[in-house]
Amino acid sequence: MDNTTINGVNVYSFSSRKELIRYVSTQKKSLIAINAEKILHANEQTRSLINQNIGYADGIGAVWALKKKGFKEVVKIPGCELWLDIVKEFYQSKSFYLVGSKEEVIRATVKKLQQEYPGINILGYRNGYIKTPEEQAELIRTIAEQKPDVVFVAMGSPKQELIMQEMQQHHPAIYQGLGGSFDVYIGNVERAPEWWVKNNMEWTYRLIKQPSRIKRQIHLVRFAFLLLIGKY
Repeated sequence: MDNTTINGVNVYSFSSRKELIRYVSTQKKSLIAINAEKILHANEQTRSLINQNIGYADGIGAVWALKKKGFKEVVKIPGCELWLDIVKEFYQSKSFYLVGSKEEVIRATVKKLQQEYPGINILGYRNGYIKTPEEQAELIRTIAEQKPDVVFVAMGSPKQELIMQEMQQHHPAIYQGLGGSFDVYIGNVERAPEWWVKNNMEWTYRLIKQPSRIKRQIHLVRFAFLLLIGKY
């Protein structure tokens, strides 16, 4: 496993999820999903956040860029699958805390985890609607007091990365930003069928299902063009 910089963003070239999990088990850092959009729109703040932590190739654009730089074994690691691999690996030995989504979604997520992973040690959870600085400070105090080994934060970027960074300063642990993964886990949001995922065309399927995503997916096309002309 190696890493390289793309538009100032440090991305690790993991060849498997198992390699990533082995690596993160020796670290107390945040796992941050990297895709074409994050690389294209990187600024001083987001670069600093990512480069202090572990950026992995969650999007096919990041995989293309790494392969172009010579990392032929790199694989795409979807964050919505990775967090469950981490649970499966550590649920008998580590403690967890979950943050994010609506109240009913996170409650359903915790219930399903407890059913699927008997004995999992979930120290606590709360929804992602943190409306005041006082609520955020209370969450950080709770994390610092309870000291979970793994914290999952599903709030969308860059909000989740910013709050994970603040949490890290009070309690070093394994953190992972999850976006909408809790909704996927409980079945509120449907993922692309297996064929589309295996052939790295999940973005195409999502665009077909949600044409309104064209404004976001155009970033992947732009990124691919910049790769082609040697910009990255």
